[in-house]
Amino acid sequence: MNNQANRRWWIMGSLAIGILAVGLDMTILNLALPFLALDMHASNTELQWFADAYNLVFAAALLPAGMLGDRFGRKKMLLVGLVVFGASSLACAYAGSPWELIVGRAFLGLGAAFLVPLSMSIIPVLFAEHERSKAIAVWMMANAIGIPLGPVLGGWLLDHYAWGSVFLINIPLIVIALAAVTLFMTESSSREKQSIDGVGILTSSLGLTGITFGVIEVGERGWGDGLTLITLIGGLAFTIGFILWERRSKHPLIDLSIFRSKRFTGGMLFATLISFAMFGILFIMPQYFQGIEGVEALSAGLRILPLIGGLLVGSRVSDGLHARAGTRITITAGFCLLAIGFILGANTSIDSEYGYAAIWMTIVGLGIGLALPASMDEAMSALSMERSGVGSALLMALRQVGGTLGVAILGTVLNTGYREHMNVSGLPSADAEMIQRNLSAGVTVARQLSSNELMASVKSSFVHGMGATFWTCGAVSAAGIILTLMIVQKRMKQKARTDMQQAAFRE
Repeated sequence: MNNQANRRWWIMGSLAIGILAVGLDMTILNLALPFLALDMHASNTELQWFADAYNLVFAAALLPAGMLGDRFGRKKMLLVGLVVFGASSLACAYAGSPWELIVGRAFLGLGAAFLVPLSMSIIPVLFAEHERSKAIAVWMMANAIGIPLGPVLGGWLLDHYAWGSVFLINIPLIVIALAAVTLFMTESSSREKQSIDGVGILTSSLGLTGITFGVIEVGERGWGDGLTLITLIGGLAFTIGFILWERRSKHPLIDLSIFRSKRFTGGMLFATLISFAMFGILFIMPQYFQGIEGVEALSAGLRILPLIGGLLVGSRVSDGLHARAGTRITITAGFCLLAIGFILGANTSIDSEYGYAAIWMTIVGLGIGLALPASMDEAMSALSMERSGVGSALLMALRQVGGTLGVAILGTVLNTGYREHMNVSGLPSADAEMIQRNLSAGVTVARQLSSNELMASVKSSFVHGMGATFWTCGAVSAAGIILTLMIVQKRMKQKARTDMQQAAFRE
């Protein structure tokens, strides 16, 4: 029995290593963009597609990947995802042209689309209810830590090695995960071998791609751009078409009755709100540290470590609090900490010391660490093992959209506050236009003009926009508190799971 328990945690550890590589890859590329622009002579459009190719394929392939795992075997599809991710990392590292790198990034997104939901979908198969929240905390920690750790590790690698090193760092992680999954994990799949829902796959993929691409373009072009609106409307239309098709399909990709479960719908909503706020802070704070405090990329990444520290502590506390006090109190406490942290962050001034930022980022990290594992557990508890792959993929797809929306909407709030507070009167139109693009451009122009007054205006305008952004995050966190109290029931005595598949595995 003890050996079998150890085996489950070895599997979980190996999957966490693979998920860490995915989290790193979401942000580690950002610091390499200036090097790629010079080395590959890449245009701004090509630089944008280095990131977007990954995000779009990842969003589009999540639901089909979950379905394939349920149907053909989760271990088999996990191994496929690991191989694709590793091979794509090598292709990206040695790409000789922008389009080779774009294609490599697209296949990286495909590999990640298999790894993320399927690594999560095996948790209900491996772990009984009393262990599941701890397993989800391990999975979530690996996923969440990789995102802010990307700038730290990326900055160090770029200081010492060529830009390809930011992709080669994935290889040892993938090799370890491949070996452990092959040796320790047993195969599991749905006992119901349903027909493949081709129409559902097509419409869901096009819908998620349209929404994700449209939201990405909002950050670049604004809400009034024609292409942005057409793409968003098209994505929403395909999503509505997907829902209508699933309601009448004999073999649907997603059983829409799952949304009747308050546990799944509530947990999914909470996790999406947390992702919205988390991606917002990861988008803003590196700019703040580099533009306002004037530190280099590696130092900016290191200054985000209090967020990671708070997240680690919060995740450890979450499991114990969840077991003693229940889901409702755990998620509510997490959202309360998030609201407090963001309110403190909104009061950051141009003269604030780093210690102040470290304090409120730690509080935000604690809130994320408390609320996110409990939210994921709330949603996962509603999934049968027959459909855990597709259900996990749906949960991750909505989190991905929530995170992308967070960057787009909060980026719009930031830019609006920055531009409205900026005083560019008396400047040449070319300089004024450049300054209003973003903080980095504003700092560059102010240095070129040797204007301390303009530099102060640029920095105070960014801090003003940042304050408005964090007030928005605080409002989202407050809404999370209210929704948790409305949706999550008070703790009741829970029964142990008796599902035959779990019992067979543990025996």
